[in-house]
Amino acid sequence: NNPAFFFHPVDLKDFDATLKVFEGCDAIIQLAAFTHPMDYKTKVHNDNVVITWNVLRAAAELGINRVALASSVNVLRGVFSTEPVFHYFPIDENHPCEPDEPYGLSKLISEMQANTIVRRYPSMRVASIRIHMFVPTRTRAYRQDYFRARGDLWGYVQMDSAADAFLRAVTVEMDHWTGHETFFITAPQLAADEDWLELKEKYFPNVPVNPGWVENGTKGFFDCSKAERLLGWVHTDYA
Repeated sequence: NNPAFFFHPVDLKDFDATLKVFEGCDAIIQLAAFTHPMDYKTKVHNDNVVITWNVLRAAAELGINRVALASSVNVLRGVFSTEPVFHYFPIDENHPCEPDEPYGLSKLISEMQANTIVRRYPSMRVASIRIHMFVPTRTRAYRQDYFRARGDLWGYVQMDSAADAFLRAVTVEMDHWTGHETFFITAPQLAADEDWLELKEKYFPNVPVNPGWVENGTKGFFDCSKAERLLGWVHTDYA
């Protein structure tokens, strides 16, 4: 009922419909469509890939130069994979992306699509926001089975803080960064009661820790300094 918001039911797999609904927009935050692999077959991958391309291509056609895409920490080989594989800690945007399942693959392809579109349309700026499990509070992110949660690195992002990252991605000055950039968006603290290094030694003893990363319980498994540097984003637990 808020007059500042409008809802348009649109099948974003239909390019012409996508193009029409974005007419007159200044920026796009793309959150569609699926958030996990479901049956690990085709629908999640195919729909996510088509929708993201339609959104990016419609933005290019309409001259909408600010776009933020919902990517995922699952561009890594993480929680949905047969076995999590990490090459070093903390995880940053230079870490290899090696998904073995369709959801993570669809997000990695969306990032490749963003690279492609900004080459063709250099006036565009696209942020791929690699969000973690987003929850209303840190308490909601706790999982009792630490072993099963190891692929998530016991992480989360608070919903309001994730929304802040998306808004910053489409509102910071255009000369602050250009092209396509990826950003890990996770809370620095864990949804766990153990120190992060204790969890690392228990579940990932052979994964090295990069020199210079403070080796205590306050840092965690992800380095989100790029988001702070380019977006001015710092995780906040609002509740």
